[in-house]
Formats: sequence, C-alpha cells, structure tokens
Amino acid sequence: MLWKLLVSSVKPYWRLLLGVVVFQFAQAMVNLYLPTLNADIIDKGVATGDTGEIWRLGGWMLGLSFVGIACTITAVYFGAKIAMRVGRDLRADIFGRVATFSEAEVQRFGAPSLITRTTNDVQQVQMLVLMTCTMLMVTPFTIIGGVILALEQDLEMSWIMAVAIPVLLVIVSLIVWRMVPHFRRMQVRIDGINRVLREQLTGIRVVRAFVREDVEHARFGEANALVTESAVKAGRLMAAMFPLVLLVVNLGSAAVIWLGGNRIDAGQMQVGALTAFLSYLIQILFSVLMATFLFVLVPRAAVSADRIGEVLATRSTVKEADAPVEVPSTGEVVFDNVTFTYPGAEQPVLADISFTARRGTTTAIIGSTGAGKTTLVNLIPRLYDITSGTVRVGGVDVRDAGQESLWTRIGVVPQRPYLFAGTVASNLRYGREDATEQDLWDALAIAQGEDFVRAMPEQLEAPIAQGGTTVSGGQRQRLSIARALVRRPDVLVFDDSFSALDTATDARLRAALAREVHDATVIVVAQRVSSIVDADQILVMEDGRIVDRGTHAQLLETSPTYQEIVSTQLRAEEASA
Repeated sequence: MLWKLLVSSVKPYWRLLLGVVVFQFAQAMVNLYLPTLNADIIDKGVATGDTGEIWRLGGWMLGLSFVGIACTITAVYFGAKIAMRVGRDLRADIFGRVATFSEAEVQRFGAPSLITRTTNDVQQVQMLVLMTCTMLMVTPFTIIGGVILALEQDLEMSWIMAVAIPVLLVIVSLIVWRMVPHFRRMQVRIDGINRVLREQLTGIRVVRAFVREDVEHARFGEANALVTESAVKAGRLMAAMFPLVLLVVNLGSAAVIWLGGNRIDAGQMQVGALTAFLSYLIQILFSVLMATFLFVLVPRAAVSADRIGEVLATRSTVKEADAPVEVPSTGEVVFDNVTFTYPGAEQPVLADISFTARRGTTTAIIGSTGAGKTTLVNLIPRLYDITSGTVRVGGVDVRDAGQESLWTRIGVVPQRPYLFAGTVASNLRYGREDATEQDLWDALAIAQGEDFVRAMPEQLEAPIAQGGTTVSGGQRQRLSIARALVRRPDVLVFDDSFSALDTATDARLRAALAREVHDATVIVVAQRVSSIVDADQILVMEDGRIVDRGTHAQLLETSPTYQEIVSTQLRAEEASA
C-alpha cells in the first residue's frame, strides 16, 4: 500500500522529481570525484613536492565543492516542495472522502481515528517522501559510483566492501522487520489517546461535576503508557541499529588501513590510492547509514499508508444515484412501509413506518427514549439508507434524488446544536451564503434570538467560539434554529430542538413558526407534549413502530400510550410547581 500511495501521490510532480534526481546525481558525482582529486594531490603533488600541482588540483576541489553545495541545496528545495505538496494533497483527499461518508462510515472509523489519519499518519508519509528525496535518492548513485571508483584504485581489497555492505543490509533488514509490529500498535494506540483526550475535553463539565479528575487522569495515563511502551520498544531497536552500523563502518575502515598499509609497504599500492579507497568505503557505508535512518521511517510510514489507504478505499454506503433526479419543491415527505436496521445489528430500529407530511402542516413525533424518533428523521436527508420500503421527498425516492438537490430542500436542527468558530452572521449564513442582514434578523426574530443578539456589542458580528461555547445552551439552540430558517427550506426538521428552551420561549417560537412559516413542511421530534399540542398530526412511537396517530385531542381519547405520556408530564409539572 505504501508504494502504491507514494506513486499516485508523487506522480503529478514528476518534473520536480526529475529535478531532484538530476541534482542528486550531480551531487553524488561531485562527491565521488573529490577523493580521486585528493589522491592525485597526494601522489602527484605532495609526494613529488610539486606545489603548483597542489594549488591547481586544490582549486578544482574547491570549485567542485561549491558546485556540490549548490546541487544539494537545489535538490533539497525540490524535494521539500514535493513532500509538502504530497502532504497537502493527502489531507485534502482524506477530508474529501470523509465528507462523503454516511453516519455508518463515520461511526465505523470513529472521529479520533479519522483525526489521527488526517494529521499524524499523513505526516509520517510526508516525512518519508522528504527524506527519500533529500537522503535516499543519492544513496544508489553513491554506492554504485563508489564501488566502481574504489575498484579502480585497488581491486585486491574489494572483498572488504563485498563483506561490509551485505552485513549492513542484513542488520538493517532484521531490525526494520522487528520494528514494524511496534509501529503498527503505536498508531492504533495514538487513536486511543485521541479518543480519551477528546472525551475529557468534551465532557469536562461532567468530569468536574462528578469529581472524576483522578479517574480521568488514570485513563489518560493508561493510554499514554501504552503508546510509551510501543515507542520505547521501537526506540530500543532504533538505538541498537546505529551502533551496529558504526561498528561495521569502523571495522571496514580498520581492515582497509591494515591491508592497505601492508600493500604500500610491499610497493603494491600508493598512499593516495589508499586514501581514496578508504574515502570511497566510508562514503558507501555512510550512504547505507543514511539509508538506515530512512528505513527507520519506512515501517511507521507503511502502517500510516495502510490506514490512509483504508479511508481512501472506503466508499459511502449512501451512494449518489446513477441518474440523479432533481427534487421538486413540493415539500411533501412520505414514509412507505419503511424498515431500518443499523449495520451489524440483529433487530431493526424502525419497522413498518408509514406516514405523509405535507406542505404547510406540522407533523410531530413523540415517544419514549429509544423509540427511534431521531433515527426516523435522519432517514429524510438520507444520512442512512433504509433497509426496506421507500422514503420520498417531493415525490422522489431519496435514493434516486441528487444528494445536493435533496439537501437543499431540507433544513435540519439537530438534537445537539453545533455552532462553528466565527461570528453570529457566518453561522447563520452557513446554509445560504447570499442571505442579507435583514434575512438574518428575520430568522432570529422567529427563533426568538433577536433580543440577545442585539444585546451583544458586535451584534451579528459577535464572535462565536468552536461549538458555540461562548453562548448559553438556549442561545445556541435558538441560533441553530435561526440557521435552518435562513436557508428557507421546503422541509424543516426539528429533532428535539426545543428541549433547551423554557416553556414561555418555546410557546413564542411555535407561535412565530405558525405565523411566519406557511409554505414549509414542518416535522418536530419532541419530548414535551406542550411543544406539539398544535400539530396537525402527532405520531406516537414505541419500540421503533408508530402505535398511534392523530391530533392532540384525538390521541387524548384513543391512545393509551399518549395518555400515559401526558399524565406523566402533568404529574412532573405539578411536583416541580
């Protein structure tokens, strides 16, 4: 997977890659020619006392050194551009793929894992590309050229390289093979740290309210210890690699000096040739050493590439239709014998759901916790695909509708409202960028949020922190409702969106909706009976089925389940009064 990912990621930048190859080759040739010049200085200049020859060859060495430096800088510059662009492209590809996921795929990977794959895993691959372009690419040129030039200096000592190089490769291969499982576990355990930290940050108020700081410290410590364990085991192998490589380099150098000294003493070799041979051997072995440093990155990058590839290869279970149909703006929503089962579940969450919600009417859904109310409304914008039956919006099966066309017809206010970092205006314009200020104020007036927004010093330009933490829960809910209203959708879905509002604000909001929103189909999921008494039809759900339906007055007479809900809430209100 790593090789496939690297090829596909680097391919668009083949011109830059060609530049890296050319300049790395030039750098390697310059570095390899310098020991030969040094040998000539010793044999033709120092040994003969020819100062002019020393100056001439020394000038060549200095000039070539500057050429090598320029080639190195250029190659590193090109390599860095490739690596940074590869990282940018991978992050964009992962984000684009995740944006197409349905709820099923998001839950399958989990938010902490997707964050790690978009950040840490991409960084591992990016670092590998950078090190390959700046360090590894010069290695084969150095090894091949160094071997040829070393053999030209003295063929008799070539056996030293024939032994040292394979020994180095065996050592590196064995250590890398041992490191792969540790890096694989490390990436999974980093997901665990992200999960624990995300839970602690999101639930900080709950943690403090229940005085669970010590427990959370212990949880994080356990996750941190697991990552540390994997890192230490991989680090020990990494730490053992460099001394072993240096041992081979030093033993090879000692063998060259020992045997070369004997050959010089016998008149079979010149001092300059020994110096050049030793330089070539050291260059070759240190090239292997630098490649060793890169091989340390390969196992972790390979694991990261597998994790990135897993995301990129995953296709959403909610797929665009082959011939997508435009959804007309009739606003009608029809459920026809709908059954839905979550992936991997044995029992359906919803069974035999049938009802029709028409434009200009309000359909309310009420029932006990776990009855399937939120799941039902999630099927309207096709966050999941139904198991059987049909869901139609504007007369079009949502599976045949173009997803963009479907989503533009629907405005959803989720059970847990979420605001993005920015301003009040940027959040309200999230669904319709061309909305005017008057449109925003009109939506805020209906959502009962105009008063508190006007009370802010910056009003519509008041800053909003990530998640809406700078406003109260009720204000966050009203801003979320206003955001849906700004879009002017054909279908308005309120998923238990009035629960954070007091009864007076709830009543004013419902009155404003009835007065101002005439041409939309309104679907309300509610816990409080007071929020739905004026609905045109109320669906009573129990265990994933619609057990009763009718108006508030009709259900009070005919539905035992609805009667129980009403009486329970009345008793609760009397007890709190």
